[in-house]
Amino acid sequence: MKTMRLDKAEDGFAILTLDADGAMNVVNDDFIADMEQVTKLVAGDDAIKGVIVTSAKKTFMAGADLKQLVIGFETLTPAEAYAFSQRATGMHRAIEHSGKPWVAAINGLALGGGFELALACHHRILVDDPKALVGLPEVNVGLLPGSGGTVRLGIIAGMKTALDLLLSGRSVGPAEALKLKIVDEVVPAGTLIDAAKAWLATGPDAVKPWDVKGWVPPQKKGMTVPEDSAAYMMATGGLAKSGYNQPAPLAILNSVFQGLQLPFDKALAVEGKHFAKLLTNPVARNIIRTTFISRLAAEKGARRPEGVPKFEAKKVGVLGAGMMGAGIAFVSANAGIDVVLIDRDTVTAEKGKAYSAKVLGKLTQDQADAVLARITPTDDFALLEGCDLVVEAVFEDTEIKAETTKKAEAVLPAHAVFASNTSTLPISQLAKASLRPDQFIGLHFFSPVDRMALVEVIMGQQTSKETLAKGLDFVAQLRKTPIVVNDSRGFYTSRVFQMLIHEGAAMLAEGVPPAVIENSAKAVGMPVGPLALLDELTLDLPLKIVDQAIAEEGDKYTPPAGTAVMRRMKDEIGRSGRKSGGAFYEYPEGGKKHLWAGLGEYFPVKDGWDVEELKRRYLYAQAMETARCLEEGVLETPEDADLGAVYGWGFPTWTGGTISYIDTIGIENFVKEADRMAQLYGPRFLPSAWLREKAARSEAFYAPAEDASTKEAVPA
Repeated sequence: MKTMRLDKAEDGFAILTLDADGAMNVVNDDFIADMEQVTKLVAGDDAIKGVIVTSAKKTFMAGADLKQLVIGFETLTPAEAYAFSQRATGMHRAIEHSGKPWVAAINGLALGGGFELALACHHRILVDDPKALVGLPEVNVGLLPGSGGTVRLGIIAGMKTALDLLLSGRSVGPAEALKLKIVDEVVPAGTLIDAAKAWLATGPDAVKPWDVKGWVPPQKKGMTVPEDSAAYMMATGGLAKSGYNQPAPLAILNSVFQGLQLPFDKALAVEGKHFAKLLTNPVARNIIRTTFISRLAAEKGARRPEGVPKFEAKKVGVLGAGMMGAGIAFVSANAGIDVVLIDRDTVTAEKGKAYSAKVLGKLTQDQADAVLARITPTDDFALLEGCDLVVEAVFEDTEIKAETTKKAEAVLPAHAVFASNTSTLPISQLAKASLRPDQFIGLHFFSPVDRMALVEVIMGQQTSKETLAKGLDFVAQLRKTPIVVNDSRGFYTSRVFQMLIHEGAAMLAEGVPPAVIENSAKAVGMPVGPLALLDELTLDLPLKIVDQAIAEEGDKYTPPAGTAVMRRMKDEIGRSGRKSGGAFYEYPEGGKKHLWAGLGEYFPVKDGWDVEELKRRYLYAQAMETARCLEEGVLETPEDADLGAVYGWGFPTWTGGTISYIDTIGIENFVKEADRMAQLYGPRFLPSAWLREKAARSEAFYAPAEDASTKEAVPA
């Protein structure tokens, strides 16, 4: 067997040890084939009185191999996907029908298909280790547990617990798992197998409750029970919190609802049909591909140049102790790197260090002290001596950045990398102030730095491949997700993000009610409406970007669609953002923010708007600008585009990102619809000749899915 071994013992208690190739055990074709072989052997061997399932690895089982699942949308029919689900379901039923009691000795993490295996066992014992999390997080990848997870969890833990765990996708530690009754025992690591043998020695019944003749499903009366009816209504209302356009939460709710009313095997069949529908839906493909496969590949160095020695930063300088600089200093120190945090005076630098103390609140005092000891706040550039890398995070002004660069490079060793955290200023332009432009790069962090995973790595015209490799190695040290983009105004994320806020402002000028503008953006899956975002950013920032472009490009530059509205708000109406008291919103002291009532006076509401059209406009405006970034070479891969969209500014996860959205619609349909929008709303929607040619060839941005069997598994 490829993925496990079965060891018999004189006491009759066989030990099945999961031990697949790779870092973790995963559910794939090889695993299922081995389990089918084992269950037949166990059922037919009278010498085996019971089975203990455990793992040779630090984890028990991570779940399904996502590289196998991601190709389901393109390669499987719903019938084939259902058959795939039923094979795994049958594997678990074979355990229950083997006539022997099985106990899961869960020695570490057990998620997804790994925990479904445990649920199929007759008894579950979990090691008392905070890293030993259990759960069914399939909702996070647009799926549901497809081999009995929703049905068994509903029966074992009850409807409310099952829906909480399944809809949130959260995993729980030993104490909570025991409290929720999804495991039966929690024991110290050294006693796990002994505890399993002790349970088997009690001669437990090998028949599951639902296989006992006369068993009645827990909610046989369905919605006629008022408490159950109310609970389901509440759960249905709560689905909006899971995000619009996400089919998995509704499928999970349906599967649990039906699973608690139907005979057990019928319930499993219903669950399998829901799973098959999700697996062949592009949403699951999009989520899995971007948030797991592409993200993990990026973090493992997919864009790192080959042949460059590995770089490890031991000491870094952070220039500027404002919110961004303070955050960069914290994540660097938290990664074990010594940090020199510089600002105009020591008092300001100390305030930047204090941010680290604030976010370290959950650690023990000793742990927090160790991190804080790595940060040296100062106004003395001489302390940069010996730094391997510097991140400049001063005010977004070319002259100030140039002055800071020169002061730092006067002290830095010749090998040091100089990185700018700018979000919009061209790196090639900033590198003109550097003595070593080949060692100058952009590292655009996102705020708040300690919570945002993405780093946009920007190549200047003279940035060397060695500098790119070092920049990516530094991002890896910080345990963040990099994308690589080439130099241009606004790079990628800032450039495309502006399309969202400008589209919202343009809608306001057209007479769309402000609340509809905000809610249609949230309905499509954006975390915040564009008017609320503008209030947080302040109108000064997007207008400054526009004014800089006009100054440098003149008539060649076309201001974005919402520019006129922003100028009117700021210059005529005198409302520019939250910091100055509010722009599109009011912020009453002690009350909840709300849209400013005066908007209707300056931007009268008109009839004729359509919510579905507004939602399309948000998505198309951002997707079209991303396509332009690929055409212009600002972006080189669709993976970078999608990672930047999802993790940079919160483009809806269900789409997989701006480029996956185009592929999901189909490039021909996208171009046709964009032409229609361009006639109605303006040239920002107009497809380029390059995009039209791709559409004429029916050429998707992503290559067709490849056979996952020859690739390294990516666990769920």
